[in-house]
Amino acid sequence: MNKVIIFTALLLGASCTSEAQQGQRMRPEETEYYSPVPPVVTPGSSYGDAPSDAIVLFDGRNLDQWMSSNDSTSAKWTLADNAMTVNKSTGDIQTKSTFTDFQLHIEYRIPSNITGTGQARGNSGIFLAALPWGAGGYELQVLDNYKNTTYVNGQVGSMYKQAVPLANASRKPGEWQTYDVVWTAPKWNENGTLKSLARVTVLHNNVLVQNNVTLLGDTPYIGMPSYRKHGPAPIKLQSHGDKSEPISYRNIWLRPLQ
Repeated sequence: MNKVIIFTALLLGASCTSEAQQGQRMRPEETEYYSPVPPVVTPGSSYGDAPSDAIVLFDGRNLDQWMSSNDSTSAKWTLADNAMTVNKSTGDIQTKSTFTDFQLHIEYRIPSNITGTGQARGNSGIFLAALPWGAGGYELQVLDNYKNTTYVNGQVGSMYKQAVPLANASRKPGEWQTYDVVWTAPKWNENGTLKSLARVTVLHNNVLVQNNVTLLGDTPYIGMPSYRKHGPAPIKLQSHGDKSEPISYRNIWLRPLQ
């Protein structure tokens, strides 16, 4: 047998023996610690209910947490049946508050009478960090892809034009659907250089579609993604310019993770 192989095996055996002996000498308490103590969070009584530490962004009663993205006036989407529906004549809306890292729950419904094909069928988007330049931020696509095909990096569950979803978990139009998102915003060094990329995990209707994916920048319709330094940002809901029936949103809440 090769002498190098024999020597390596002896070293590995000695290392394992040393670790085993060290483990035998240690007491269990030496690898236990009691602080910091995680905060107590009371979960919702059923799936989709906000936990005790959540910021409720929309509970169906009013649009007080939202404003128009165009002119910062009050949001003017339609309220009915504990939901808000896109008003295409007034444009996008965004949260008045800004956020960095968070867990987000949001529900949406494609109208049962939806028409159109491809991208012109129930198109909207959730910008996890809305920015005032370029592509406008980092968009999680909302679209009707129940028996409706389009380019795969632009279908529902995609991080638009960047990350193809792991599955198409679409429900039929007319049914409420859910997104559960963990968003880690990009970070910058003090000198303005990029420190860490944005990361996102997404469950669509309880199916994992983005698994801790890193983004190369914003999510433009035309061109390549890029980063520009920014701080905490609002969440934006898109009023898309297609001619299909507008979609609705409900039960939106967020847990800051910083």
